[in-house]
Amino acid sequence: MRFVSEIFRKLDPAIFVLKAIVVAAAANALLLGFILLRRSYRKRYFARRDARVFQFRQQWEAMVSGAVAYASWRGKAYDRRIVEAMALDGFDAAGPEESARLMKFMRSSGLVEKSIFEARNHRGWRRRRALVALGRTRAQEGIPALGEGLRDENAETRLAALRGLGRTAAPEAAEEILAWVGEGGLTVPALPLQSALIQCCAERPQVLLPSLRYAAGDVREVLGRVLGEVATAGMGAELLQFVDDDLPELRAAAARGLCRSDPNMAVSVLDELARDAVWYVRLRAIVSLGQLSHPQAIPSLLHGLTDSNRLVRLRAAEALLEQDTAMAPLFEKVAALRDRYGLHAYVAALEKAGLMAKLEAELTPSKRLSRQAAEDLLAVLRTGIPLAKTSEQPATAELQVNMASP
Repeated sequence: MRFVSEIFRKLDPAIFVLKAIVVAAAANALLLGFILLRRSYRKRYFARRDARVFQFRQQWEAMVSGAVAYASWRGKAYDRRIVEAMALDGFDAAGPEESARLMKFMRSSGLVEKSIFEARNHRGWRRRRALVALGRTRAQEGIPALGEGLRDENAETRLAALRGLGRTAAPEAAEEILAWVGEGGLTVPALPLQSALIQCCAERPQVLLPSLRYAAGDVREVLGRVLGEVATAGMGAELLQFVDDDLPELRAAAARGLCRSDPNMAVSVLDELARDAVWYVRLRAIVSLGQLSHPQAIPSLLHGLTDSNRLVRLRAAEALLEQDTAMAPLFEKVAALRDRYGLHAYVAALEKAGLMAKLEAELTPSKRLSRQAAEDLLAVLRTGIPLAKTSEQPATAELQVNMASP
């Protein structure tokens, strides 16, 4: 008896290891069984759902038109979710007529009211799902419920409500967003807010102006970017009030929006903004001057070639090539600047646009351009080296006279 107990005493560590191995194997077996059971359940669920979707798709037209009674699927949560998902997916690819038909179906069947109820009374992921669905419907009656979602404590829920309001693309949704931002400031990332406002303010950009007058800080910057995106030709007078604003973002927004205004009024204002102390204000002013395609914009664009910022020089060069004027006289003015960096920007824009050969063909002797002056210009074009400022050659003097002539 003493011998047996001695054997067990010696085997105690091995028994402990054996128990640990058995427990680990049992845990692994249970985990594997759970995974297999879950996969089997999901396979069965998706097969059942696929069959149900196929069945609904076969009678979809009758369901949307109301020929199939809503009560046949409305009271079953499983079927209702499938029908709702099919209708929402249809909105993404539908034209105006089909969207109106789907909207009528969702209102008649009560799916819109169901989403509104869930958006107001649920919390967490259920509320987010309802807000997303409500936004995809673009239903005007859902805007107040989406506005309430903006004031949720959860950041993800606020973002879901914001994106939903953006998808409605309605001025009323913009008013809801602006009221919320005015109350609590910027409590979401700037980019989703900017995107939602651009979509909602495209139809009526004037809705931004009251908020811009009283906003401050980051909110004012975001609203300024939105204004630059959505400003229309009829807002030229409203944009002028931001030309001298202390906030560079608003000056840049005014510069961007003025490209759609009256050219006779916009050129002088954009010329002033093209000399702003902030580089991206100058950049947007140069781009807008190029889009105006007005003869009076050419001096400002030529001045942009001498800018200290590389992007401004490149945009000025591209804008000069888009002007409706002969290339040779314009290149004479570029060469007259005697600015190496501006010349390189112009040549780079020429090569990018594939217009180098065309300009070389235009630089031929004529009544206004002697043979020597044409050769000098070709040399400048091909070498990228401006004419020396101290040159006293007759051809250069003649070239200067030609550059100064209208």
